[in-house]
Amino acid sequence: MIPKQKEIVRTGYDLGSYAYRPDDASDDYGPYAEWVDLLSSLLPTGATVVDLGCGCGLPSTKLLTRHFDVTGVDFSPVQIERAQRLVPQARFICDDMSEVVFEDESLDAVISFYAIIHVPIDEHPALFQRIARWLKPGGYLLAIVGYEAWSGVEAYRGIEGAEMAWSHADEATNVAWIEEAGFDVLDVRFVPEDDSGHCLVLARRPVGDR
Repeated sequence: MIPKQKEIVRTGYDLGSYAYRPDDASDDYGPYAEWVDLLSSLLPTGATVVDLGCGCGLPSTKLLTRHFDVTGVDFSPVQIERAQRLVPQARFICDDMSEVVFEDESLDAVISFYAIIHVPIDEHPALFQRIARWLKPGGYLLAIVGYEAWSGVEAYRGIEGAEMAWSHADEATNVAWIEEAGFDVLDVRFVPEDDSGHCLVLARRPVGDR
């Protein structure tokens, strides 16, 4: 059975996909381009990258395919159908990011922009641990996580019948969870949005034993 919060998120993105980002969205991707450039400065061309919560593939997956071998994961069938059409250079998996399977030490990087914040908060520590296992030693996690703790459900973009759920801890708790998963946290940046914002975290799986 799908937990209620996840059902809300999946239905919200099924109903609101085109309102959130239309097919003809501008190629001015703002901070997304900056974040992908940061990863590009750390990894060789052709590195294996997974985009968790890839949505319709715009903009992050599309930007990543300029440099990397990319797989996108999203559990909204509407988003995945669009992603396959809009970003044919990538592979896509329709699955829950908390349940999708990748081989241990098979990935060079995992990114997740504005997606983990929709996952039920009690799943966050285990998700970071799973990501750490997927990464090769020296692999990177680049993710948007919460800045202030908040969980709730709101109407979504004025779309009839659409709601959206958020669930995230504060900055210090997120950093602690990521470190407890075995990462070295290299950078934490505040990303403003409306009256508050989120955190962009860059972390690296250590190359050898600590």
